[in-house]
Amino acid sequence: MPQIFDVAVIGGGIAGASFAYRVAGQRSLILLERENQVGYHSTGRSAAEFSTQFQSPWVSTLAESSYNFLTNPPAGFTDIELLIPRGSLVIAQRERAHLIESAFSHILSTSPESYMLHPDDALAMVPFLKADYVEAAFYDPMNWDIEVDSLLQGYLRLARRAGAQVQLASPVTSIHREGGVYHLRTPAGEVLCRKVVNAAGAWADDFAALAGLDRLRIVPYRRTAITVDGPKGVDLSTLPAVNEVSEAFYFKPESGRIMVSPADATPSEACDAQPEELDIAYAAHFLSESTTLSINHIAHKWAGLRTFAPDKRQVVGFSTQDENFFWLAGQGGSGILTSPALSAWAAGLFLEGVPPDELCKAGLQPDVFSPARLSGVKA
Repeated sequence: MPQIFDVAVIGGGIAGASFAYRVAGQRSLILLERENQVGYHSTGRSAAEFSTQFQSPWVSTLAESSYNFLTNPPAGFTDIELLIPRGSLVIAQRERAHLIESAFSHILSTSPESYMLHPDDALAMVPFLKADYVEAAFYDPMNWDIEVDSLLQGYLRLARRAGAQVQLASPVTSIHREGGVYHLRTPAGEVLCRKVVNAAGAWADDFAALAGLDRLRIVPYRRTAITVDGPKGVDLSTLPAVNEVSEAFYFKPESGRIMVSPADATPSEACDAQPEELDIAYAAHFLSESTTLSINHIAHKWAGLRTFAPDKRQVVGFSTQDENFFWLAGQGGSGILTSPALSAWAAGLFLEGVPPDELCKAGLQPDVFSPARLSGVKA
């Protein structure tokens, strides 16, 4: 008789992997990933930044609650540091200089060591910024690069150690429930389980529809990035990330080059996202406009999908239509930096029916991410 798992997790990105880490060992669990490798889509194309800048209140709370895990992960999780100090320089040109003060005041609530900078000091920090571009600036030291692959693999390593199975190249092509058991058809064969966790990222609504449930209007949005060579003689590893105050663009060191994104957010179908030429041009334009860099060659270009519910809050909890179907979706661009706390929230709801008390005490309402809030939502 084939094995019947307690739970099948759909999706091997950061959401599915972190959930598997929390639940494996307490339930028999299989993780089904549609691609030939985990983290292929959104997780593998993240800006890999840990920061509470420009975040919603609930994301800031989740990020702050994730910090201790990321700086002191469990034994056997990883052999390297997951957070690498980076710092963030927020800049504004003359037309937007008035926005700096309010942005700085907001940042102080979560990063009290931030401080205002004279434009000359900003140029000393990033010497290839244009002097006539930077009218106002501040610096936030509470910004880190995330070692994303090590984080993802750490979740999966401990999940497997606790008994989880991970099955690649296994998109679910059909699903039906019979006798209290889900039958999930994949190219690798049928998988049987009692509960399903929808951590399918950009495909979350599609998977729900495949299961006969209503879509929750969780929409993927494309974001583009390119890398270019930095200036000769500048140690890029010591530079901060640079964010334009109105979030028009950002750039940061990455693998010995400069990565820049136009911070685009274009609605997309669930797909293997590819960069559009216009967005590539915008990225190059913003970098040329704000720095003295000559962009003669684009070393690499890519796009990823960030999924959002209509109200931009994550979707975590059991479906109102099927008590055995659990949503873990709509993490937007914050899935990686919030994964320790959000996976603990999801596991609490899944296993005990209530989220962790410490996260509620941190200010999150028990129903803040409930799928019930999206019932009947129109596009």
